[in-house]
Amino acid sequence: MGRATDALLVYGYDLGGDDAEDGWKVQQVDQYGGLLEQPWYNPDPDEDADDEDDTDFVSCAEAQLIREVAGFRETYPAAGDTAGYWERRRAARQRVGVTVRTYCSDGTPMYVLAAHVIRVSRGYVQTIDPRDLTERPARENWDTKLAAALDALGLTPVQDAPRWLLVSYGDGFH
Repeated sequence: MGRATDALLVYGYDLGGDDAEDGWKVQQVDQYGGLLEQPWYNPDPDEDADDEDDTDFVSCAEAQLIREVAGFRETYPAAGDTAGYWERRRAARQRVGVTVRTYCSDGTPMYVLAAHVIRVSRGYVQTIDPRDLTERPARENWDTKLAAALDALGLTPVQDAPRWLLVSYGDGFH
């Protein structure tokens, strides 16, 4: 199994994570830096949970965002007519305008809430227009989208405002 390492330049907020040295980087933490209970996220699901992938922070946060920000409340039908479900879900996800991304590693995940992500894999180069870094956030209302997402998640970052963050991600480092 190979290892991948990526650089991510994101516009948004650093949320930290359970295994981060500083813990979660939001105000909703306990005395040990752990995330306080959120109604949309259960890090310790029942053993009978159908799908473990649906209980990770990113999946739960994304589901909360498409529910509360985009108003998408459909569930995948167990049987019958499934036509169009994924297209409607994808459209709802785009309406949210932000995403939750993992950084650090798959074994020690930390998270950012991002309105824009530029990802560069090891061995590749990405050209960046410096004007985009200064003009796009205001032109595309990224701060407003991030604020709506934070409200839907019930999280208040310790970071005072959204900004460009350069983070790294590697997988295969369990």
